[in-house]
Amino acid sequence: MAYPKIDFLYLNEEDMVKAGVKDMASCVETMEEMFKLLKIGNYRMGGANGNSHGCMVMFPEKSKFPEMPVDGPDRRFMAMPAYLGGKFDMAGMKWYGSNTENKKKGLPRSILTLILNDKDTGAPKAFMSANILSAYRTGAVPGVGFKYFAKDDAKVIGIVGPGVMSKTALAAAMAVRPSIQTVKVKGRGKASLNRFVQHVKDTYPNVDVYPVETIEEAVKDADIVSVSTSTPTTGDTSIYPYIAEEWIKPGAVIESTAALRFDDDFVIHRARTVTDNIKLYEAWEEEMKPDAYKTVPIPAVHVMDLIAEGKMSLDQVDDLGDVILGNIPVHRKEREVIIYSVGGMPIEDIAWGTMVYRNALKKGIGQTLNLWDVPQMI
Repeated sequence: MAYPKIDFLYLNEEDMVKAGVKDMASCVETMEEMFKLLKIGNYRMGGANGNSHGCMVMFPEKSKFPEMPVDGPDRRFMAMPAYLGGKFDMAGMKWYGSNTENKKKGLPRSILTLILNDKDTGAPKAFMSANILSAYRTGAVPGVGFKYFAKDDAKVIGIVGPGVMSKTALAAAMAVRPSIQTVKVKGRGKASLNRFVQHVKDTYPNVDVYPVETIEEAVKDADIVSVSTSTPTTGDTSIYPYIAEEWIKPGAVIESTAALRFDDDFVIHRARTVTDNIKLYEAWEEEMKPDAYKTVPIPAVHVMDLIAEGKMSLDQVDDLGDVILGNIPVHRKEREVIIYSVGGMPIEDIAWGTMVYRNALKKGIGQTLNLWDVPQMI
C-alpha cells in the first residue's frame, strides 16, 4: 500500500463464494492452524484479559424513547475485535446486528460483516460480507474436534437443531470423517427439518438421513453428536436441551455451539470436558459471575460455574490446542465420552477472512474502494 493513499477491497457475498469461503476442508485446516497460534499465545482479543468474546449492546425491556429498540429474542449488536499472528498477521473485527424478527423480512437472524486492518497503521485492508464466512468457521471449529476425537470409522452423526450452524458442522464432519453413513436430525419445526433433510440428500447423496422425534433418538448409537439450538437465556437452565448419560454411545464426541445440559454427576465424574479456549470461558466467568451459565448456556460455562463452587477443578478441563500440539493425549482413556464446547472467537473470523481475502487478491475478485488519496485531517 502506497501511503498516505488508502484503498481497500470490498467483497460482497457472491465475491466471497468465488474466493472460496465455502471450502470446508481448507477452513478446517485454517482453524487447526489458528488453534496452534491460540495455544502459544500469538493472538489478542478484546478486554483487559485479551480473551473477551466481544462487546455486546443489548436493549432494555422497556424504553421511554420511542425510537430505541427494546429487548427481544436474539436482539443485540456485537463487536468482536481481534489480532491473530503467525502466517495470518492480521487485525480486524466482526460486527453484527441480530434480531429473530428479521426472518419475517426474508433476512437471516444476524447480518454480519468483517473488516480486516493493517496491524501497524489500522488502515482497512478489506471489508467483506461475513454471514457465510462466520457460518463456515463456526462449523470448522467443531470439525477440528471431530478430526481428533471421533472414531476413525465414525458412521453415525446425530444433529440437534437443523439450522445453518448444523449444516456447516455436518460439512466439517463429512470433511474429516467421510466414513459417515447416517445422519439423524432432531428439530422443533417440520419446515426446518424438511429443509435440512433435503439439504443433506442434495449435498451427500450416498448418506442416509432421517428426522427423529426426540433428542434421545438423535444421540443413541451416534459416534458424533452436534448440538446447535436457539434457546432463550431467561435464567432458567432447566429449559436448555438435555442429554442423559445412558443415551450416549461409549466413545462418542458431543459438540455444542449453543445451549446444552447434562447431569452434574456425569460432568464431574465421568465425562471429559474439552474447550476451544479455556481462557474464553474464564473470561466469561469473570465478566458474568455468578452463574455465568444462565447467560452463556454452553456446557463448559457450566463447568466453570462448578469450578467456582468448588465442585470441579481446572485440571478437569482440557484445551483442544493442547491436544493439537501434543501437550496432552488425544484420549485419556478408552471409550471416553467427550463434551466439546465451542464458544466462538473473533480470531476464527480473522483467520478464515484473511485466507479468503488473500485468495480474492490472487484471483482478482472484488471491488477496490478508496478511503482517501491524502487525509484531510492529520
